[in-house]
Amino acid sequence: MKIGMVLYPTYGGSGVVATELGKALAKKGNEVHFITYSQPVRLGKITKNIFYHEVSMSNYPLFDYPPYETELASKIVDVVLHEALDLLHVHYAIPHASAAFMAQQILKNKGIQIPYITTLHGTDITLLGKSPSFEPVISFCINSSAAVTAVSESLKKDTFSNFDINKEIHVIPNFVELSEGSDVIKRNDYAKQSQKILSHVSNFRPVKRIADVIKIFKIVSDALDSKLILVGDGPERYKAEALCRELDLCDKIVFIGKIPDSSQILKISDLFILPSQTESFGLSALEAMVEGVPIISSNAGGLIEVNINGETGYSSLVGNVKEMAQNSIALLKNDQLWSEMSNNCKERASKFSLENILPFYEKLYLESIK
Repeated sequence: MKIGMVLYPTYGGSGVVATELGKALAKKGNEVHFITYSQPVRLGKITKNIFYHEVSMSNYPLFDYPPYETELASKIVDVVLHEALDLLHVHYAIPHASAAFMAQQILKNKGIQIPYITTLHGTDITLLGKSPSFEPVISFCINSSAAVTAVSESLKKDTFSNFDINKEIHVIPNFVELSEGSDVIKRNDYAKQSQKILSHVSNFRPVKRIADVIKIFKIVSDALDSKLILVGDGPERYKAEALCRELDLCDKIVFIGKIPDSSQILKISDLFILPSQTESFGLSALEAMVEGVPIISSNAGGLIEVNINGETGYSSLVGNVKEMAQNSIALLKNDQLWSEMSNNCKERASKFSLENILPFYEKLYLESIK
């Protein structure tokens, strides 16, 4: 198959999943064409069967903002025409599904029929979906898709609640590649052997509740000698750094910033904290579980489908900092319980392996191009 993969190329979960999916499909002999405004951060070097098409942005002075959706639709048309693609797989509803529909109609006038599959990842539904101005466009483009997937049952339910959808939504969860290779980062690079290491990985948006991560760690660090490693960057970082200073935690918290591979930090972690306001799946939690790191999370959205309360960690109501901290302390103080949960994490993560999830997408592709 020749597949056009339309995505956001950033560190967010949708971009990571779309990139890794494309790379896996290419390894199996499919031709994968990534279409986006910059090279995906997880793409790495271009290898056999992988192609990258950059969407060039105009700076015409008439526009206050570049018309990305139109530019993207034009690039999709160009790639389909000249690369003879079989189908498009668009990740994130806005603006990718609408751009795919526009391109589809242009190509239809040229006698070319191309289906597109839309994968819903979360905030395109849970945040944008709550804006009445987006609802008609999102509903129309989802209903016009050859097939629709969502990364969790929770997101599927939210989609049906927020939009007028008349199509089946297939739940295909996010996936991970199981851990391999040797450590590059050593534990003593960041903490003493006696200290516990807590970590958090995100894009530092308000929905991730970074302040809660720090407040949880404050309670934990008062009870246990520990360090907190924060991976990522975004709009809440300045506030997070200010809160660290306010709580006198600067010597115990390390801000790593954006890195292409967070697994090395996860390998040295004892606990992963994800107290999100909403989370369609929780890919970062799953990536921690691959490394055998128990999870302390909220019970928002699809997180409870990944982090099983009492088995792979603990989940609490959003904002319940005290309970999350108490669960963290109890787990870190009990070596036997920690070891059991660590093993449970690895076992559960294996169910979300790329090897297990990829066939669901391949089946959907073949059904869509019949």
